[in-house]
Amino acid sequence: MTAEDFAADPVEYWPDTEQAIALFCRVGTQWRVGGMGDLIGLDYAAVYPLMDRMQLSAAAWDALLDDIQVLESEALETRRQLQETEEPEEP
Repeated sequence: MTAEDFAADPVEYWPDTEQAIALFCRVGTQWRVGGMGDLIGLDYAAVYPLMDRMQLSAAAWDALLDDIQVLESEALETRRQLQETEEPEEP
């Protein structure tokens, strides 16, 4: 593999979403996986302690959780769309 294999266009985001994006990236290995290997959603037992360590106010904690859930939902939808466009493997 080369660096070009991983090259992608830069992703721009609003500064007020930086905290949610950073946390979402940090928990990127904490997905629940179903019996058929499909992603179900984030493992919130792993997410909550990280959020607690951020020492946020109750309102900021709730807002960050809302943002994480939006990112999770969009990631799952994008994954579903990508799987639908992939050609099935031949036996």
